[in-house]
Amino acid sequence: MSVAFTFHDRLKESWSHSGSLICVGLDPDRNRLPAAFRQSPSGLRDFCCAIAEATADLVCAFKPQAAYFAAEGAEDQLASVIAFIHQRWPEIPVILDAKRSDIGATAELYAKEVFERYNADAVTINPYLGEESVRPFLSYPGRGVALLCRTSNAGSGWLQQHPPEAPLYLRVAAAAREWNRDGNLMLVAGATYPEELAQIRQAVGGMPLLVPGIGAQGGDLAQVLQAGLDGDGQGLIINASRSVLYAGTDDDSAPFEEASRDAALALWQEVNALRDVQAPAAARSQ
Repeated sequence: MSVAFTFHDRLKESWSHSGSLICVGLDPDRNRLPAAFRQSPSGLRDFCCAIAEATADLVCAFKPQAAYFAAEGAEDQLASVIAFIHQRWPEIPVILDAKRSDIGATAELYAKEVFERYNADAVTINPYLGEESVRPFLSYPGRGVALLCRTSNAGSGWLQQHPPEAPLYLRVAAAAREWNRDGNLMLVAGATYPEELAQIRQAVGGMPLLVPGIGAQGGDLAQVLQAGLDGDGQGLIINASRSVLYAGTDDDSAPFEEASRDAALALWQEVNALRDVQAPAAARSQ
């Protein structure tokens, strides 16, 4: 049975409300934080909340990375960041980048961790174990699931592009379209592979795509928008992490929040300028 208000509906509201396709990734590396945060027990939480305050009006989503918190035993700080965003900006979805995957009771516990312990709105997961590993995450009405499909890292092709005549990433895309019964599935499609991104968009129609690889990894925005916009000129969650988070942290004498906001604003302006060009073409092609 489909739910009345799906995660796709939530994203559409966020895109429309914010006028943005940008997602800021919250990957707090303590070694790169301003000195005051490096030395504070709650530094990961406080830094991420400061970034959120500086950029919230420019984003359609936030994406905290679980490993940066878990490696320091700071899971409570992760939960606090998510709770802070929900309290301050309830219209902005929080996608937990956790890349969970397992089967049976273990998958159910991972889903409980993500959606009950952390109260995330969506999560990234690995579909390698098949539908039975995905289904427990899809059982939470209104919550989103982003399947790894064509990831942005340089070494991903050894599996994701195999076999050449019917690559795995297109098999994942086809499965996602079948499994998306309740309007809560997304796919991760890297900005560094725009031709594959275009194939994925063609395979899944208007399904949302979470797009890493802009900024530090060098993905081309114009190519991403040309390949990935849906017929409404939306459909993309374009993630930027390091290029926003650490735009100003090398100079402890300057307000890092201003530098991070400036970086996010520059990306927002560039995306929206390109959208005005690419959106009509996207509407014609779908």
